[in-house]
Amino acid sequence: MASLQLSFHNPKHTSQELSPKLKLKTPTNLLFLPKPVSQSPTRSIKCSSISNIEESTQEIFLEEKYERSLHEVWREIQGCKDWEDLLDPMNSHLRREIIRYGEFAQACYDSFDFDPHSKYCGTCKYTGAHFFEKLDMADRGYHMSRYLYATSNINLPNFFQKSKMSSVWSQHANWMGYVAVATDEEEIRRLGRRDIVVAWRGTVTYLEWIHDLKDILCPAHFREDPSIKIESGFYDLYTQKENSCKFCSFSAREQVLAEIKRLIETYKGENLSITVTGHSLGAALALLSAYDIAEMKLNIVQNGKSINKIPITVFSFSGPRVGNLKFKERCDELGIKVLRVVNVHDKVPLVPGIFANEKFQYQKYIEETMSFPWSYAHVGVELALDHTHSPFLRPTNDLGCAHNLEAHLHLVDGYHGKGLQFCSATKRDIALVNKSCDFLHKEYEVPPHWRQDENKGMVRTIDGRWVLPERPRMEAHPADTAHHLEQVFKFCKASLEAF
Repeated sequence: MASLQLSFHNPKHTSQELSPKLKLKTPTNLLFLPKPVSQSPTRSIKCSSISNIEESTQEIFLEEKYERSLHEVWREIQGCKDWEDLLDPMNSHLRREIIRYGEFAQACYDSFDFDPHSKYCGTCKYTGAHFFEKLDMADRGYHMSRYLYATSNINLPNFFQKSKMSSVWSQHANWMGYVAVATDEEEIRRLGRRDIVVAWRGTVTYLEWIHDLKDILCPAHFREDPSIKIESGFYDLYTQKENSCKFCSFSAREQVLAEIKRLIETYKGENLSITVTGHSLGAALALLSAYDIAEMKLNIVQNGKSINKIPITVFSFSGPRVGNLKFKERCDELGIKVLRVVNVHDKVPLVPGIFANEKFQYQKYIEETMSFPWSYAHVGVELALDHTHSPFLRPTNDLGCAHNLEAHLHLVDGYHGKGLQFCSATKRDIALVNKSCDFLHKEYEVPPHWRQDENKGMVRTIDGRWVLPERPRMEAHPADTAHHLEQVFKFCKASLEAF
C-alpha cells in the first residue's frame, strides 16, 4: 500500500536541495519501455507545486523515460495486473485516470440540489443533455446515457436531506448518479476502447449516516449462495423500489443492469470497458453494482465462437466496507478490479467491521465456523494517502475535511511514491479543495465552501421580481428499460446454464 512521506509540511517552505532518492529514482517500469524503432531522448518533466493562486518556490524535476500511449496500456491502467508496479512510483497515466474518474464522481456532488428549502431538493440541477456542459466537462468526450434514482425508504436514518416544502418533486426518490458512455472518436482512440462509466453520489450532509450503520449483513441474493452477504443498508438502497413513484418504479439495481445491457448491445463488437466510480456511500454502491454486473454475466460477450470478457474496474474514493469475506472472495473470482483511494486520517474506510475485518488473522475461521454476523472485508488494492503531507492543507479537527473527495484528488495529484516529496504533477488547481470544505491554509485566500449557483439559482423576472425558475421536467426511465431488464435475466439464466 502506497503512502506519502514528505520532508516538508510548511506551506511557506522555501526552495531546498532535493533528496538524493528523488533525484535518482525514475518512475518507470517494463510496461512502458520504448519501442526500439521510436527512440527519443529522455525528457525532463518539471513537476511543481504551483497553483494558479500562488507560486511555491518548491520545484521538483522527475526524469521520465519513454512512455507508451494510454491506448496501448489501458488494460494495465484499468487493473488487469492489480496495478503492480504502477503505484510506487505512481504511473503518470494512472494518476490522470484516477483523477479523471474522481471528477466523474465529483460531478454528482456539484450537480446535486441539496437545498432543503427547494422543492427540487434531491434532484439533479441539470438535464442530461446539458449535464457535462453545465459542469465544464463538455470536453470529456462522454455522452449522458441515463440518470439513476433510488428510494429514500432505506435502513440508513438521516441519510437523505428532506425538503421542508410540501410540493416537492418526489416524496420517494433521490437522484443518485448516472451512466455515461464515451462517444467522441478522438477520446475513444486515446482511451483505446469505448468506456462506459457508472458514477454514484455519496452523502451531501456530514457523516451521520456512517454512524447509523447497523452492521447487519444480509444475503446478496444475486446468485444461489447465501453465504455472500452485504451490509443491509447498502443492499436496501440498491434494490428497493416504490411502484407508486415513476422515478423509483425500477430499483437502482434494475436501472443499472438494464442500461449496461442496452449499451453493450448497442456497441456490440467494439472494444469496451465498464468503469464504476463513487465516493463515500457512492463508493459502496460502486462496488456493489460492479459485483452485480459481473455476477449477472453482463460483461461476458460472445463474438462468434469466441467468448470475450469486458473488464470491470472500480475506482473507489473513501469507501466503507461493503460485504463479508465471502463477498470479497467472490469479487476476486469474478475478476472485478478495485482500486481504493483513501486518506489514512479518514474514519469512513474503517467501518463497518471494526472487530472482524480483512486484517484479522482468524476472520475466515470465525465467519465460516462461528457464523459471526459482523465480519467485513475490503475488496481490491488500496492506495493510502496522507493529507498531512500536503503543504497546502492545514491541520483541522473537522473529520469532514479528511473525507472530502476534492481533497483526495488533490492528494493523488501530488503523490509520487513512498519517500518522495509532495508536488503537483498535473497543476490541478488547489482552490478546488475548498469547494465544499475549509481545508486550505488561510494564506491562499480561498473562501471555504465557495461553490454555489449564482444567486443560489434565483433569477430576476421582467417585472423585477426575484424567483426560483421552474426546471425542465425531470427525466425518469427510458421506455425500453423493462425490455432490457427482461433481457438481463434471460441472458444471466442462459449464461449460468452454458457455464
